[in-house]
Amino acid sequence: MLEPGPASPLARLVDDYLANRRAEGLSRKTIANYDLALRRVLLPWLAGQGIDGIEKLTSRDLDRLSAQLLDQGGARGELSRSSAWTYMRNVRLFLDWARRELAKEGTDVQAQATVPKLGKPLVEVLEREEIQRIEDAGDSERDKLIVRVLADAGLRVGELVMLRLSDVTESNKAHYLRIAGRSQGGGAKGDKGRLVGLQPQLARRLRRYIDRQRPRDADTDRIFVARRRDRRTGTYEPLTESGVQQLVRDLGHRAGIAKRVHPHVFRHSAATHMLRRGMNPLLVSKVLGHESLAMITRTYSHLTMDDAHEALMAALRSD
Repeated sequence: MLEPGPASPLARLVDDYLANRRAEGLSRKTIANYDLALRRVLLPWLAGQGIDGIEKLTSRDLDRLSAQLLDQGGARGELSRSSAWTYMRNVRLFLDWARRELAKEGTDVQAQATVPKLGKPLVEVLEREEIQRIEDAGDSERDKLIVRVLADAGLRVGELVMLRLSDVTESNKAHYLRIAGRSQGGGAKGDKGRLVGLQPQLARRLRRYIDRQRPRDADTDRIFVARRRDRRTGTYEPLTESGVQQLVRDLGHRAGIAKRVHPHVFRHSAATHMLRRGMNPLLVSKVLGHESLAMITRTYSHLTMDDAHEALMAALRSD
């Protein structure tokens, strides 16, 4: 076998960027997405164009890459517009970082990556009455609490299943869930912890469930465990993400909900409810664990002018 040749300056720069992202504590999934866009899409394409240095890269080159992704797809075939958007967005993030870093050395990075436009996503949400029906369809307090925590706290399913007994906490007579940034898939986005407020009634229900109804001999400190012992281990195993997905899907059918019921729809519904009640979008993003307002403004554009008017009237009444 031939020894691989020396890495190009561009490849070394990509390595430095990925190392920087890892050092910032981003999740393995996020790093893998960056790696795919840069090492498996951008670098091979630029090598085919004979471009081995970032100073040789132009915005026109990147426009051709974007057009090729949209028209011809990638190495594995046709790509959705959303996938092409993700690739080019990650390329743009890399170039923004390189521009800042190389400016310190006197190198001017001129290339700009154009990100394909996406249509506005149609976000389906559950009304509060529908959420109550789904909760009522549960035949155990465990199942009812899973629905209510997803709907009121807006957790990701990975955050829900990783909740531990000590994560139901209290400070200055206020009740919280401590979200430690963990998930079964290798970390929640950014692995950043946060506190999410709980209504006192829900906090009491969680405490009562933990103290009286959760299996006392469960060999784990996770709040939510399987309802039956595992046949192989003889213990109550922690509930899995797929288990929650199956549970809420079944409860949705049992409740007669025509919409597709899955864990993330509760998160969208929680955010929509907060915004419709006039909650500051910055605070909503903090509750949900977003790193910026971009996800809020992009995802929840389905809110109507009626919602805006109602929030404004509520704010004026408070004066």
